[in-house]
Amino acid sequence: MYIENKKIKKYLSFWLASMFWIIALMIVVGGLTRLTDSGLSITKWQLFSGIMPPMNDLEWIKYFNLYKKIPEYQLQNYEMTMLEFKVIFWWEWGHRFLGRLIGLGFIIPLIYFSFKVNFKNLLNYYFIFSLICLQGFIGWYMVSSGLVDRIDVSHYRLSVHLLLAFIILSLIFWNYLKLKNLESNNIKLSSSLIVVFVALIFCQIVIGAFVSGMDAGKIYNSWPLMGSTYFPDDSYFKNLLSMNAFNDPSLVQFMHRNLAYLILISYLIVLYRTYQKKIKELYLSINLIGFFLLLQIVLGILTLLYGAQIFLASMHQISSIFLVSSCIYLLFLNTNNTTNQQLSS
Repeated sequence: MYIENKKIKKYLSFWLASMFWIIALMIVVGGLTRLTDSGLSITKWQLFSGIMPPMNDLEWIKYFNLYKKIPEYQLQNYEMTMLEFKVIFWWEWGHRFLGRLIGLGFIIPLIYFSFKVNFKNLLNYYFIFSLICLQGFIGWYMVSSGLVDRIDVSHYRLSVHLLLAFIILSLIFWNYLKLKNLESNNIKLSSSLIVVFVALIFCQIVIGAFVSGMDAGKIYNSWPLMGSTYFPDDSYFKNLLSMNAFNDPSLVQFMHRNLAYLILISYLIVLYRTYQKKIKELYLSINLIGFFLLLQIVLGILTLLYGAQIFLASMHQISSIFLVSSCIYLLFLNTNNTTNQQLSS
């Protein structure tokens, strides 16, 4: 993307890069909030008044009493002390604070750029902002599923929340790359080949969210077999063909494992085609994908073997951010036209 005003281009690039890293941090904190079972500690959605945390003992008691009314406390954490409650509260509060920071950090500069750049060229950014707003709603929609009749949130809503976070991150990175005027070679890989590979990565994000939401990583803590067999012995293979498979922790873990193998095979095909056609412009991106894919698989296996230990599970999620970003980089380079777009300033 070509911009005549280099100063505005520099500001746009810095802004998008900043938003990328803040949203990446948001994904990490969100994962830790889930791993520490902190997501239900704040039972109200107070968009503005909730910005301020409890400032005295009375306010802490108020929040704790609200938490005591939900099933998670009554059935699981009924012996929790105020000190323990404060730990999970701060995780959830920090997660929501980052959400508010992202919203403000996106819309305020966007309004500024609207006066500096042709508005039509910022429509992509306004679309991203609409997704950020939607993400806030989905976050509360997810939390609300765990306030009545269950001790955790719906893994379906959790998967939508995580998937949308990665979509937003990818769109921001894509638009950042557009500002860099990257030239592409006339020789390209099959677009469908890369799209299928990237689609498998995003499908794995959804299944990974199912694993997290159902604590499916805490069962069958062995590899490459699930216990003593390849297929989990507490389920039936025919159940894989039903929608109920997504409610079975054993089958969800089985899907997560085998989808990883399929992704690895798909990557090797893309890698082979890239070097067969000698597309040197794609060497860096395809090699980055290979590195982060192997790292992700190793961390996934270790996370499984150690029963979803928080540090390993968090590192597994962090590496997924770099893997997805590398995939978007490859997709961009392969689809980017050499004709630059221009922003009027």
